[in-house]
Order: sequence, then C-alpha cells, then structure tokens
Amino acid sequence: MTGVHRRIAAVGAGLTGAVIARDLAEAGYEVDVFDSRSHIAGNCHTERDGETGVLVHVYGPHIFHTDDEEVWNYVNRYETFLPYKNRVKTTVGGQVFSLPVNLHTINQFFGKTLRPDEAKAFIEEQADTSIADPQTFEEQALRFVGRALYEAFFEGYTRKQWGCAPSALPASILKRLPVRFNYDDNYFFHRFQGMPENGYTAMVERILDHPAITLHLGETFRRDQAGEYAHVFYSGPLDGYFDYEDGRLGYRTLDFERFTFQGDYQGCAVMNYGEVSVPYTRITEHKHFAPWEQHEGSVCYREFARACEPGDTPYYPIRLVEEKALLAHYVEKASAETGVTFAGRLGTYRYLDMDVTIREALDTARRFKAVTEKGETMPAFVVAMG
Repeated sequence: MTGVHRRIAAVGAGLTGAVIARDLAEAGYEVDVFDSRSHIAGNCHTERDGETGVLVHVYGPHIFHTDDEEVWNYVNRYETFLPYKNRVKTTVGGQVFSLPVNLHTINQFFGKTLRPDEAKAFIEEQADTSIADPQTFEEQALRFVGRALYEAFFEGYTRKQWGCAPSALPASILKRLPVRFNYDDNYFFHRFQGMPENGYTAMVERILDHPAITLHLGETFRRDQAGEYAHVFYSGPLDGYFDYEDGRLGYRTLDFERFTFQGDYQGCAVMNYGEVSVPYTRITEHKHFAPWEQHEGSVCYREFARACEPGDTPYYPIRLVEEKALLAHYVEKASAETGVTFAGRLGTYRYLDMDVTIREALDTARRFKAVTEKGETMPAFVVAMG
C-alpha cells in the first residue's frame, strides 16, 4: 500500500499516542502525532526547574510500577529506570503516620505493640462485620478497617479528592484490603518499580524519535482530518472528539500551588493531609522522586482537587451514575465511526496506571496490524467499555 493507506494519525503525544506511533512506524507506516499542548509526554511530562535544577513532575507525581515484564523491558529500552519505592506519609491529628495502613500505623495510632496475628484479630474487632457485601467506599472501609481508622485516614482525604461523601462513591475505588499486617510501607505491590533517570519526557522523546514519525505540537486534531489517514488512533477526550455536543463527561482536576524551600522541606516525596480542615490533599516534594540527585533547593506543590471545568486538565474520571449513562451514549456514537480507534485514559474514560496504558497501546497497535493483514475492520475500542 502507498499514499494515504500508509498514513496514520495518532492524536495525543502522551504514552498511548507515542507507543502506538512507534510500533506502527517500525512496521512501515508514516505516522503524524498531534497534541494540542506545546510539549510531549502528556500528564507524565517532566522538566527541570530553572531555579533549583530539580526534575519536576509538572502534572503531579508519576511513579512507575508494574508486574508486566514486557512493559518493564519496553520502558527500559528508551530510558534507564532506577530503583524507587513509593513511601507515603500522612499527617492526621498532629501526628505523622505511614501509608498504606500497616502494622506500624496500627500500633502507633492505637498506642499498642501488637504482633501481626494480634493486629489481625484487633482490626477484625474494629471492623463492621454486619456489612456482608460492601457497595460504597464508606462501607468497604468500615468493613475492613473499622470506623476509627476510616475516619482518620480515608474519610477526609476522600471527601477532598472526590468532592463528595465516601458513601456516594463505589466500593471499587478501594480495590483491595487497605491494611497490611507487617511493617512494609512500600505503597505498591508490584515487582518492578522505579523512576526514569532523566524523566518521562526524555523517555517519550526517544519513543517518538523515528524518521517515520512527524510531531505536530500545539495543534488540535480536527475530526474532518480523519479522511486524510488510513486510520486514526485518538487518545484525547472521548466526548471532545464529538465537540461535547451531548454534554461533558465528569472529571476531577487538580490545582497546584508551587513553593520553594532551601533544604529539605518535609523529608519525603509525598505527605498526605487527611483532615477536611486542611484544604489541600497533599504536599509533594519533587527532589525526593529522584533520590540519586542532590539539590540544595527544593520544589514543592500543594495539591487541591476540584471539579473539572472547560479548559482544565482532566485527571480522574468520576464514573458515577450520570457519567456512566453519558459514557454509554458516547461509546455508541464512537462505535458508529469508521477509521478511528479510541484509546488511552481519556479516549476510554478510565483511570489507567502508566504500565496499563503502555500495555493497551502495544495491544492496540498489534491488533491493528493483525486486522489490516487479514483485511478486517479495526474496532472503535480494543478494550471492553462499560
């Protein structure tokens, strides 16, 4: 095939668009990558602070963690990942505790010296065992950790993060038992964990560094351009593809209040603030995300969560009842389109960790090559939508 049949558009220069573009460029396609922002790497964009030299995660911290060995090898192909363990602290009631809730947290909070077996029995006494099938975030927390731990570590933070009562959120947000009965304060369970030595933007830049890839930064892809390409992979907002003509899907966004400090401000990368009386959810100190570097100055951000408005950066899909109904409507519209596949966090209206984003992008590119070879039609969604 020649001409338009070998031209692909990837909308979004974040992980989804970059990975799909690279895979198809290596398969012999010419790929145009569009992004309305002036930079690559999407929300994991990193850049050096001019004042301190600290490598800053511009849209908030991104810590890479995965059990997917192929994805781990993929990112290390483009950037050296150095060991990093995410150890989160939280300030509640005038004390600092470790998260996730672990044996140290339990003993410190209740003023005890329990062994693991004793702590399990103690927490089971605290838990509300009358909740047989938790349906809400609040019920899930009460069932597994009891009211005291729930109110200290989950209720206030959740209200600030989501802008509603935990009783209005689904239990699925607390995906697993939010307590450990040992002293492990590593926030993630995955066997591969690390940070890119030179930042995520350097990694994405290398992914996009291919003679068959053309970048169009600061340029918004228009729907009427789709006919110029054999296929379009769209990782922008699903509702945005249709110019929000039937309403906007709900998101939470973040505001960042930057401040600098000479020295070490808080001694850790992430300090949560669980009390509603503190307006921000957490403070992040970015030099701690690259512990192999040394900086006298420090760059910190207070994070404030609120409802996403037009023009804001969407972060977390809300996915409550009204949003799910509108999502189903847009999925139906998208499925009627030809020559376009919706992918990534915004394109599928799902919260995705970076490793899952890369996995789905690789799978999407491979699916496209397979169906093209067979003369079949590429679907609007490679993942199940619901």
